[in-house]
Amino acid sequence: MAYRIKKIESQKEIDLFHDFPFSIYKNHPNWIPPLRFEVENVFNPEKNTFFDGGVCERYLICSDDAVVARFALMNHPEKDSKLSPRMGGLGFVEMIDDQSVADEMIQFAKEWHQEHGYEAFRGPINFGQNMNYWGLLVENFDEPPIYGMFYHPPYYQKLIENTGAVKLDDHWSYKRSFTEPIPDRMVRITDRIESRADVTTRPIDMQNLERDAEYIRSIYNQAWQHQDISEREDEFTELTREATRQMVQDLKKIMIPESIQLAFVNGEPASFSVSIPDLNEISAETGGKLRWWHLPKLLRFKKRVKHLRTMVFGTLPKYRKLGLEALVFVRGIQMTHKAAPTLEYLEGGWVSEKNWLMQRSLEALGCVHHKTHRTYRWDIN
Repeated sequence: MAYRIKKIESQKEIDLFHDFPFSIYKNHPNWIPPLRFEVENVFNPEKNTFFDGGVCERYLICSDDAVVARFALMNHPEKDSKLSPRMGGLGFVEMIDDQSVADEMIQFAKEWHQEHGYEAFRGPINFGQNMNYWGLLVENFDEPPIYGMFYHPPYYQKLIENTGAVKLDDHWSYKRSFTEPIPDRMVRITDRIESRADVTTRPIDMQNLERDAEYIRSIYNQAWQHQDISEREDEFTELTREATRQMVQDLKKIMIPESIQLAFVNGEPASFSVSIPDLNEISAETGGKLRWWHLPKLLRFKKRVKHLRTMVFGTLPKYRKLGLEALVFVRGIQMTHKAAPTLEYLEGGWVSEKNWLMQRSLEALGCVHHKTHRTYRWDIN
């Protein structure tokens, strides 16, 4: 069958990019569309700093007048060169259940990357930080996606793997019910840590958001640049002040302060954990759109939120193995449940299957492996 691949340029084509998944997921009740404005920010050079030196284009695949797939292709030579081999990216994939469509998409992606001087690419990935919109869901199709994570039909895995894709990495999501008591052992350990004269913890200060956001940014950049798993350092992208400021502005209306915890050692910011309400609960009600008339719904959201998403965490390398990660996590669970009693569970993503230390730590805190998202690699030659 002949397919036509069209680069997205017009507003009509942008609308088709967002509308097409609704036809894919009409028989998948657990699917929730991501917030449209957030996806658009990925493709906006004024909002996404990755366009500084990088390229990202999105496409539709059509058969006659019908859209049968959508996807995005991306590269950032400076960042990609840290990978071995240098790899570009494929992301935001949605497609009908037809192997020839998947084959057409991957062939086009190979030619596109070859023209840009690449010999390999990976996906599904995001043109930005890997905490959101990254990986293909390959485990647990029975529950809706948490904010920032994709849901996919089970058949995507077969179509993608039949194109010659090779598994690159699995990332695990962990889940913890708020009704599940924190293990007594962990309570005793964290109480003992916080009883030290040099250790203090507190929630983010809503009156000094920019200051605390800078504390978090500084810890994050040092923690993730020097990781226990060295290969993860290759994918580290520094969080900029501008990106941090934008995140604070975007999220401050729905923040539960108690779910963002900071730990200090002798007054120095040393560890943090950031969790936010699951905005997919709003997106499920609005079809992925956020209009001005939805503002009251957003402002009341904290009073009825059911799910929390752990976005990111980190500890300064020199303070690792002191138990600070457990401390900010436990205090976050304890304080957040009191502040938002409607919460049912916490879900945190993006633990590499290779990071056994983090896996054991989360399991000790009562978390269970909940979902798996997989990234693949394609070689061009």
